[in-house]
Amino acid sequence: MAENTTTEVITGGAVLALAVGFFLYASQSTGIGGAAGSYELTASFRSVEGVNVGTDVRLAGVKVGTVTALELNPQTFRADARFTMKKGIELPDDSAVLVSTEGLLGGTFVEIIPGGSPFNLSPGDEMLDTQGAVSLISLLMKVFTATADEAGR
Repeated sequence: MAENTTTEVITGGAVLALAVGFFLYASQSTGIGGAAGSYELTASFRSVEGVNVGTDVRLAGVKVGTVTALELNPQTFRADARFTMKKGIELPDDSAVLVSTEGLLGGTFVEIIPGGSPFNLSPGDEMLDTQGAVSLISLLMKVFTATADEAGR
């Protein structure tokens, strides 16, 4: 009887250690756990369609951070986003942040376009120059409506 109990405890401990290891690996690889070598910035968008917690933040096509939170601001009716940036990447305070896609069928990511200011953003600062997601359907409707208006003249 004691032999079975010892085997069960060892097996349970191994399963628990494996689960903890998997959780740590998953949180580090997705950036959700808040990496120790990062700092947080915020931005307010008109639309964050396609962006979720865990979405990549890229600078020059290279992943430099991760979206950590998305909330609707009830006063402005805009989407407030929080995201982490790798430490050592200092952005000018006039940098722009926009929601981009990897093509017609590609995924969505947050893109940072650095500005030219001599002053840098500090941890916790808000990026003011933002551009939300562009709806492909709305864009196509504008093109077809303009084309139909010209054809009707």
